[in-house]
Amino acid sequence: MRILAFETSAKAASVALLEDGRLIGEYYQNCGQTHSRTLMKMAEDLLENCGVKVGELTAVACASGPGSFTGVRIGVAAAKGLAWGAEKPCVGVSTLEAMAQQAAEFDGLICCTMDARREQVYNALFTCEHGIVQRCTEDRAISLEDLEKELKKAEKPKIMVGDGAQLCYNTIGKSLSGCICAPEHLMMQRASGVALAAQNLLQSGAEFDGAELVPNYLRLSQAERERNERLKRSEGEA
Repeated sequence: MRILAFETSAKAASVALLEDGRLIGEYYQNCGQTHSRTLMKMAEDLLENCGVKVGELTAVACASGPGSFTGVRIGVAAAKGLAWGAEKPCVGVSTLEAMAQQAAEFDGLICCTMDARREQVYNALFTCEHGIVQRCTEDRAISLEDLEKELKKAEKPKIMVGDGAQLCYNTIGKSLSGCICAPEHLMMQRASGVALAAQNLLQSGAEFDGAELVPNYLRLSQAERERNERLKRSEGEA
């Protein structure tokens, strides 16, 4: 099983090639350039350097959210376009679940976080034992205060991962028993985690149609929120 995976949910962009659970290659770039400029070039170079043709892929995968609205859209569009042209399944996976796969060496509670601003983080909790990751909560937008209350009830060792990990650890993690912040090479979202999560879904027998794949933002964009506020004000004045 060969899976080409994209991760574009935050500032960094990455592409990975996984073959039967083994990471063949991964390109990671966090230089400030736009994902729309770098992503497909990275994918083309990775496949060429690994000697793999698009037609030899089993599936194409991407992080479908939550995350940066623009970043997620770019990753989903790239995966759908490549999968459609090659007539391959297109697998969308939770950005947060992909993070948990990267920290599967840690036995305990994996707290996956992304900075959602407005005093919230995108978050999901997973447990891991002997490399097996199990989901504890759905993906959600949650305040740091509520997350702290929840984590204080957990007795297991805890690790914080994701681009919101440092924020969470500095704000609430230091007061939690048995809590650490993941090292840099395990902290940030990477396409290799997306590939591993996609492999699990494919091995479960699920079928995937790229036409049905849409981003999962978890909440409305700023433009949509402002539009709704204007509508409410207009209704109140009427």
